Amino acid sequence: MHSRSLALALLVPAIVLSAGTTKSKKHASGPIKSAKEAKAIAEQDTGGKAVTARRIPLNGASGGWEVDVRTPKEAKGWRCIIDSDTRMVHSKTRIDQPGGKGKSEDPVRMVKGTR
Repeated sequence: MHSRSLALALLVPAIVLSAGTTKSKKHASGPIKSAKEAKAIAEQDTGGKAVTARRIPLNGASGGWEVDVRTPKEAKGWRCIIDSDTRMVHSKTRIDQPGGKGKSEDPVRMVKGTR
């Protein structure tokens, strides 16, 4: 009888511990299928906010994604090339901040004076 109660005493905490665990998120597998997925990967890698994403041909059948990322507290943003098959950043290049005003969008300035 004593061995039964000992076995039960050891079994109950194990059941309680296993009931308290939550299921972990399932990692995505397969090639990247949407711009949203590509943007999320670029944002995680650079710490910025992805502005645009477009499909590009890359070394393989699935191709890749080119994502422009705006980094608010920095002078320049990033252009990330993401391999669709491996879901990893293939390369990163510094670019002017995407989504911001370009030089042609500045307000017109009037200069008064003589000709």
